[in-house]
Amino acid sequence: MDYTMQKRVDADFDATVERTIDALEDEGFGVLCDIDVQATFAEKLDEEFRQYRILGACNPQLAFEGLADEIELGALLPCNVIVYETDDGVTVSAVDPERLVGITDNDDLDSISEEVGERFERVLDAL
Repeated sequence: MDYTMQKRVDADFDATVERTIDALEDEGFGVLCDIDVQATFAEKLDEEFRQYRILGACNPQLAFEGLADEIELGALLPCNVIVYETDDGVTVSAVDPERLVGITDNDDLDSISEEVGERFERVLDAL
Protein backbone atom coordinates (compact mmCIF):
# COMPACT_ATOMS: atom_id res chain seq x y z
CA MET A 1 0.00 0.00 0.00
CA ASP A 2 1.38 3.36 -0.88
CA TYR A 3 -0.08 5.35 2.01
CA THR A 4 1.40 3.28 4.83
CA MET A 5 4.73 1.97 6.02
CA GLN A 6 4.47 -1.58 7.30
CA LYS A 7 6.25 -4.56 8.75
CA ARG A 8 5.12 -8.12 9.31
CA VAL A 9 6.36 -9.77 12.48
CA ASP A 10 6.20 -13.37 13.62
CA ALA A 11 5.17 -12.75 17.22
CA ASP A 12 2.27 -12.80 19.64
CA PHE A 13 -0.35 -10.12 18.91
CA ASP A 14 -0.51 -8.58 22.39
CA ALA A 15 3.27 -8.64 22.74
CA THR A 16 3.55 -6.87 19.38
CA VAL A 17 1.13 -4.17 20.50
CA GLU A 18 3.20 -3.59 23.63
CA ARG A 19 6.49 -3.58 21.70
CA THR A 20 4.98 -1.10 19.23
CA ILE A 21 3.86 1.23 22.03
CA ASP A 22 7.31 1.00 23.63
CA ALA A 23 9.05 1.72 20.31
CA LEU A 24 6.76 4.72 19.73
CA GLU A 25 7.59 6.04 23.20
CA ASP A 26 11.32 5.60 22.47
CA GLU A 27 10.81 7.90 19.47
CA GLY A 28 8.98 10.57 21.50
CA PHE A 29 5.39 9.56 20.67
CA GLY A 30 2.63 9.09 23.17
CA VAL A 31 -0.35 6.91 22.40
CA LEU A 32 -3.35 9.19 22.90
CA CYS A 33 -5.92 6.55 22.05
CA ASP A 34 -5.97 2.80 21.68
CA ILE A 35 -8.98 1.47 19.80
CA ASP A 36 -9.65 -2.25 20.01
CA VAL A 37 -11.56 -2.74 16.75
CA GLN A 38 -12.28 -6.41 17.41
CA ALA A 39 -13.92 -5.63 20.78
CA THR A 40 -15.82 -2.65 19.35
CA PHE A 41 -17.29 -4.68 16.48
CA ALA A 42 -18.25 -7.47 18.88
CA GLU A 43 -19.95 -5.07 21.29
CA LYS A 44 -21.60 -2.67 18.84
CA LEU A 45 -22.34 -4.94 15.87
CA ASP A 46 -22.26 -8.45 17.36
CA GLU A 47 -19.74 -9.26 14.60
CA GLU A 48 -16.49 -11.22 14.79
CA PHE A 49 -13.33 -9.63 13.44
CA ARG A 50 -9.61 -10.36 13.59
CA GLN A 51 -7.49 -8.81 16.34
CA TYR A 52 -6.99 -5.22 15.20
CA ARG A 53 -5.84 -2.21 17.21
CA ILE A 54 -5.56 1.41 16.16
CA LEU A 55 -2.98 3.40 18.13
CA GLY A 56 -3.29 7.17 17.85
CA ALA A 57 0.31 8.35 18.18
CA CYS A 58 1.41 11.93 18.77
CA ASN A 59 4.76 13.59 19.31
CA PRO A 60 3.85 16.80 21.18
CA GLN A 61 6.81 18.86 19.94
CA LEU A 62 6.28 17.94 16.30
CA ALA A 63 2.52 18.45 16.63
CA PHE A 64 3.13 21.90 18.12
CA GLU A 65 5.44 22.85 15.25
CA GLY A 66 2.98 21.53 12.67
CA LEU A 67 -0.01 23.32 14.17
CA ALA A 68 1.99 26.55 14.36
CA ASP A 69 2.48 26.33 10.58
CA GLU A 70 -0.95 24.95 9.66
CA ILE A 71 -3.78 25.31 12.18
CA GLU A 72 -6.04 22.89 10.27
CA LEU A 73 -3.40 20.13 10.59
CA GLY A 74 -5.20 19.01 13.74
CA ALA A 75 -7.80 17.33 11.53
CA LEU A 76 -5.06 14.90 10.44
CA LEU A 77 -3.74 14.19 13.94
CA PRO A 78 -2.91 11.96 15.70
CA CYS A 79 -0.93 9.79 13.32
CA ASN A 80 -2.38 6.30 13.34
CA VAL A 81 -0.40 3.12 13.75
CA ILE A 82 -2.32 -0.13 13.35
CA VAL A 83 -1.52 -3.62 14.57
CA TYR A 84 -3.52 -6.50 13.15
CA GLU A 85 -3.33 -10.26 12.88
CA THR A 86 -2.92 -12.05 9.57
CA ASP A 87 -2.78 -15.72 8.64
CA ASP A 88 1.01 -15.66 8.80
CA GLY A 89 1.74 -13.36 11.75
CA VAL A 90 1.07 -9.83 12.84
CA THR A 91 1.37 -6.68 10.75
CA VAL A 92 2.25 -3.26 12.11
CA SER A 93 1.45 -0.41 9.77
CA ALA A 94 1.88 3.34 10.20
CA VAL A 95 0.42 6.10 8.10
CA ASP A 96 3.00 7.55 5.72
CA PRO A 97 3.25 11.08 7.16
CA GLU A 98 4.63 12.56 3.95
CA ARG A 99 1.58 11.34 2.02
CA LEU A 100 -0.78 12.43 4.80
CA VAL A 101 0.69 15.90 5.23
CA GLY A 102 1.08 16.24 1.46
CA ILE A 103 -2.64 16.88 1.14
CA THR A 104 -2.16 20.21 2.95
CA ASP A 105 -0.06 21.60 0.08
CA ASN A 106 2.03 23.44 2.69
CA ASP A 107 5.77 23.13 2.02
CA ASP A 108 6.51 24.46 5.53
CA LEU A 109 5.39 21.06 6.86
CA ASP A 110 7.80 19.00 4.75
CA SER A 111 10.56 18.84 7.36
CA ILE A 112 8.09 17.79 10.06
CA SER A 113 6.56 15.02 7.94
CA GLU A 114 10.06 13.81 7.01
CA GLU A 115 11.02 13.72 10.70
CA VAL A 116 7.89 11.76 11.62
CA GLY A 117 8.54 9.36 8.74
CA GLU A 118 12.11 8.71 9.90
CA ARG A 119 10.88 8.07 13.44
CA PHE A 120 8.18 5.68 12.21
CA GLU A 121 10.80 3.79 10.17
CA ARG A 122 12.86 3.35 13.35
CA VAL A 123 9.74 2.17 15.20
CA LEU A 124 9.12 -0.51 12.58
CA ASP A 125 12.81 -1.48 12.54
CA ALA A 126 12.67 -1.99 16.32
CA LEU A 127 9.97 -4.65 16.07
